Amino acid sequence: MICLTLSSPTIEGCLGEIERNREYIDMVELRADLLDESELENAKEFPSRSSFPAILTIRRTVDGGRYEKSEKDRRELFLSLLDGGFSYVDIESDVKRSDVEKKAKEMGVRIIRSYHDFEKVPDDIFSRIYRLKEHGDVAKVAVTPRSFQDVFTLFRIEEELKDVPKIVIGMGEFGIPTRILYKRVGSMLTFVSDGEVAPGQISPRLMKTLYRADKVDDRTAIYGVIGNPIGQTSSPKIHNLGFHAINFNAIYVPFLVDSIRQFFAFAEYVKMRGFSVTVPFKVDVLSYLGNISREVKQIGSCNTVVRVPGMWKGINTDYYGFIKPIEKDLDDGKIRNALVIGAGGASLAIVWALRNRGVKVTILNRTLSHAERVAKMNICQYDRIENASKYSGKVDLVVQTTSLGMSPNEGASPIPDFKFTGNEIAYDIIYKPKMTKFLQDAERAGSSLRFGSQMLLEQGKLQFMAFSGYYYPSWIDPEV
Repeated sequence: MICLTLSSPTIEGCLGEIERNREYIDMVELRADLLDESELENAKEFPSRSSFPAILTIRRTVDGGRYEKSEKDRRELFLSLLDGGFSYVDIESDVKRSDVEKKAKEMGVRIIRSYHDFEKVPDDIFSRIYRLKEHGDVAKVAVTPRSFQDVFTLFRIEEELKDVPKIVIGMGEFGIPTRILYKRVGSMLTFVSDGEVAPGQISPRLMKTLYRADKVDDRTAIYGVIGNPIGQTSSPKIHNLGFHAINFNAIYVPFLVDSIRQFFAFAEYVKMRGFSVTVPFKVDVLSYLGNISREVKQIGSCNTVVRVPGMWKGINTDYYGFIKPIEKDLDDGKIRNALVIGAGGASLAIVWALRNRGVKVTILNRTLSHAERVAKMNICQYDRIENASKYSGKVDLVVQTTSLGMSPNEGASPIPDFKFTGNEIAYDIIYKPKMTKFLQDAERAGSSLRFGSQMLLEQGKLQFMAFSGYYYPSWIDPEV
C-alpha cells in the first residue's frame, strides 16, 4: 500500500491533499499533531469523509512530531478521536498498555507499535521489531541509516522476520531505496507526502507513476544508479519510463553509496540485474568486475555494470553519450583542439572519445598529478586549472567535467578567468542546473552550447539496451 501522510493544519486542507493524490494512494495517515488546535474537534469526522482507510497518529516532539502537551492530554485526544472509525492507531513503543490500546481493540482498530530513531539504525533492530509486534498488531520502525551498511541491514529484515507484520522505513537520503523498494524490506506500506513530512519522503505521484513501487513483485528486476551525492540524478526518469513503455517488469532506484564493497554485497543479496555508476565510483568499481568491455579497458572507467552468468561485467556508455551532441561538428572538422576541465572518472571517457576522433586535447585540473595520469593514458597535454586563461581563443571546444556548478555551488565556475571568444563550443556535462555559470559565461560571449542533459539521455539509451536487451522506445521523451 502507498500511504499518504497528511500535513495540512486543517481537516479541509487534508481532504484537499487526498483529492489531489487520490489516484496515487491506497490509504492515509492523519497527523493530528500537525492540525491546528481548533481543528481537533473536527478530526473525529475525518475517516468518514476521507474514503480511504486511515491511520490515526498524534506524534510527540521527541519522536519528530509537533504535539507538545502532556501525555495525559494526548491520551484523552486519542480516546476522543478513536470514536471516528480509524482503521489503525499508531502508539509509540515506550507507551505502556493503556486505555487507548484497550479502546482500540474494542473498536476493532489495529494497533501499530512504532519506534523512531533520527540518529541511527539501532544494533538490536531485529529483536526490537519482534518485541514491538508482541505489543501490537503491526511493528513499525522509522530509523536513520548513516551508511550503506545500515541500508543493507534494513533489507535483511524481511528474511529475518518474514512472518512479522511490519512497517520498515529508512529516513534520510540513504534510506530512500527502502521507501521505494518497501516490499523488498517486508514493509506492508510506504509513506509518501505532498511535502516532506519526514526526511526522505517521496511524492505520491512519483512513487506510483515513476517507480510503480506498489507493482514490485518477486519477479521484478532491480536496477539502479550509485553515486555520492545522488540527489540530483535524473536517471530513474529515463529508465523507469522506458521500462514502463515496453512493459518490462523492472524498477530503477537511486542508491546513495559510501562503500563499493558493501554495495556489491547488497547487489548480490537482492539479485540486482545491473546499475549505472556515477561520481565518484567510475574507477573504483573496476576491482569488482569479472569482465570488462574493450572501451572500459581503454578508457579506464566504467559507468554501467550488468550481470552476466557468474560475474559482473562493466561497460562504458559515457563516451558515446558525450560524442553524440557534437558528432556533426566533429564530422565537419569544426573541432580540432579541445580543453577538458577536470580529470575524474567522466573525464577519462571524454578525453578518450575526443582522442579517438583525432582531436588534440589539453586537460586542466587542480591536482596536476591527476591530469598527468589521464594525459599519459591518452597521449595528450595537461596543465594546471589556474592557467586556463592562457588557452582563451586557442581551442574549438571547452568541456567542463567537474561537479563545480552543481548544488551547493550553482554560482561557481571552475575556470572563472577563462575568456570565451564566441567561436568555441562550450559543453558542460552537469545537467542540474541546465544553465551552469560556466555555460552562462559562454552564452554571453556568443559561444555554441552543449548540455549535460543531452549526454545523459544518449548514454542512458545505451544503458537501457544493456539492461533490458531492447532499444529505448522512440516515443518516450524523459525531459531530463
